[in-house]
Order: sequence, then C-alpha cells, then structure tokens
Amino acid sequence: MPALGSDMDEGMLNEWLVKPGDTVSRGQVVAVVETTKAAVEIECWHDGTVHELLVPVGQTVSVGTPLATLLESGEVAAEHPAVSPKQPAAAPSEQPAAVAPGRPAAVSSGRPAAVSSGRPAAVPSGHRRWVSPAARRLASSLHVDLDAVTGTGPQGAVTITDVEHAAAEAAGSAAETARPAAETAGPAAAKPAESRGAMMRRSIAAAMGRSKREIPHYYLANEILLDASSQWLAERNAQRSITERVLPAALLLKAVGVAAQRFQELNGFWRDDGFVPADAVHVGVGISLRGGGLVAPAIHDVPGKKLDEVMSELTDLVARARAGSLRSSEMSDPTITVTNLGDQGVDTVFGIIYPPQVALVGFGKPAQRVCAVDGGIRIATTVHATLAADHRASDGHRGAMFLAAIDQLLQQPDQLEK
Repeated sequence: MPALGSDMDEGMLNEWLVKPGDTVSRGQVVAVVETTKAAVEIECWHDGTVHELLVPVGQTVSVGTPLATLLESGEVAAEHPAVSPKQPAAAPSEQPAAVAPGRPAAVSSGRPAAVSSGRPAAVPSGHRRWVSPAARRLASSLHVDLDAVTGTGPQGAVTITDVEHAAAEAAGSAAETARPAAETAGPAAAKPAESRGAMMRRSIAAAMGRSKREIPHYYLANEILLDASSQWLAERNAQRSITERVLPAALLLKAVGVAAQRFQELNGFWRDDGFVPADAVHVGVGISLRGGGLVAPAIHDVPGKKLDEVMSELTDLVARARAGSLRSSEMSDPTITVTNLGDQGVDTVFGIIYPPQVALVGFGKPAQRVCAVDGGIRIATTVHATLAADHRASDGHRGAMFLAAIDQLLQQPDQLEK
C-alpha cells in the first residue's frame, strides 16, 4: 500500500485492474485505492508478471503492506509462503528495489512502510463476495441491487464498472421507475460524502498539526511586478485559440520549478533527521475540491517541460483531482508545493509545509497597486509571493535568494517558455 501523503496511514483497495498471470510494466496502473481524499490509481514499480494478489477488494490495510507479488520474466515462484497482510511489512527502500532472483516482488510505492493492519488477505470459505466500498456507494446512489450484479473483478468481486453496467441495463428496462428511485437514494447517497468530507478535514488537520509541531518554519514575502509577464501572456494568447492559451498560474508554476532547481535545499525532504535533496523538481499543486478539502498532486519534472505542457498538465490535473481520479505517483512525488489563491480576494497567503517536504510557495491575488517603479510612482499589477521553509534545511538568506530568483524569472517570461 503506497504512502500517498504524510497524513495517510492506511487505504482501502477499491479495485484490481490486473489478475494473476497478467504481464505488467513499470508505471502501469494496476489498482485503485481509496483514501480520505480521493480514489487514487496505483502504479506498478516493476516490469513482470502478476503472481498473486495479496489483498482482496474492499480490504483496508496499512501503508507499506504488499498488495501483490510479481515475477520477473522467466522466473518461477519460490516454494515459500507469500507475504500477507497478517505479517508485518518490512519498510522498502526509498526507491523501488530490484526484483530478487527466485522471489516475487511486491507491488509497492517505494515509500516507508507501516505495520500492517492484521486483517486477513483472503476471504474465508462461505464469506459473502467482495464488493468495493466505492461500488457499494454507487449502487446505493443508483438504486442497484448488488445481489443481481455479476462481478467481473478478481474472485468475482463487484467493481464500479459492474455497477455502472447494471445501472445502464436497469435504466433501459425501467426508465419510468429510475427517477423516483434516484430521488429516494439522493439523501442517503449524500451521507457518505459528508462523512468523507469530515474525514478529510481531520486528515488535513492531523498533517498540518504535525507540520507545525515538528517543522521550525520561517516565512518570507516579496511583492512581484507582473506587468511584463501579463503583457507577454496577453500577446502570446492573442495568437492562439482559447483551448491553447496559457494562464498565469502555469507561468508561476514554471518559475517556481526553475528556481527550485537552482536552490536544491528547498527542493527535497527531511527524513531520518537529515535533508535529502530530490533528484528532480516535481511541483505539488494545491487544488481545492468541490466538496471541500484540499489535495496537492504533482506535476512532474516542471523545469524540463515547455510552458504549454505545464498548462496542459495543470488543466488535466485539476479536472482529475476534482473527479477523484489521481495516480499514486502524483500524490507521493511532490518535492515542493505551490498554493495559488488566484482571484479569491486574498492578497497574501502564508502556507504550512507539507511534510516531509521542506518548502511551500504561496501566491495571493494579482491586483493593481500603487508602486514605486524606476524612480517614479505608478499603478502596476503585482502579486504577493511567500515562502514557508524548514529552518533545518535552509536559512532566510537562501530563502530570500530563492524568492528573488522567482521574481527575476517572471520579469523575463519568454525564458520560461522553453
């Protein structure tokens, strides 16, 4: 079970997308896990063949618990008991380990492990069939009788797709009764969402409370002129269709990514009483969810992406985050986070670092303000940029230089397009 953030201790397996005997490759989505924040697609960390699924659909297990075992090409499973959630999971290394010869590899996120939940990995004989919680909620909201649904998941588990197919068939044969049924199911369907919202608030509060207790924050702020960036974007977007236009948020993300590449002590993690610099810059983007709450998935390798790519990935990330369809690497990989309040009416935001990261950049609302520019006074568009940083990993001098680098980059926006 991958760690999808410092506030996650366990997750519920919603759906398997592979079965024993399937060939999988690194980066392939193999399962869907439900957390307090979203349903997250879990990616495989190795190439190989699925040997055994260790955790059934609907089971909740601790972070670090192996979900499945893989065999390398041509490998035969060793004659030893497979690891199960009943046994404590050993903490994997920070990067996925190579498959040991003659031994299946567990599908894991490569993140630090926790002690397993102790729940059984297999369903006892005579136990009712497995139904993922998400499928059960969907069936309730669509008024679908689960006993009449044929499960196509591993061991006959009922998946979300199975419920959707059953609902479509029912709608075709009973169109007149579907409407009152949906109306009846509405209030009941709202309850899990409310419960999930409360769980998310508690989860966020726990992570932020830990951050404030354990991380010696220091804060810096800088007012950045945006006239050059705004004019450059306006001229650039005027030549493009609406769907091809780049928003200021993408420009800010690219500037943070490039600056973080230069100041490595602000791009990485505090682990085991020491700072571990990240190998790449994966910028986490704070995204507010429609039902309340916040997630901060990553856009990978921001400095190496063209501005159009950053914009495209940002649009896609926001849409999938609000639809509850994120990938495990997007949730576990951020090396620095940006929170951008945009046009929400707040001039300045001072964020709380998301552990184990060591820095967070905040942008308030761009607005026209009276400024002293080139020895004169004029009205200019500015934005207040802030930095919350971990004093164990960096100091105020380097933090100030980092904010200044973001400022300089935004004064030459054409350099960020590459």
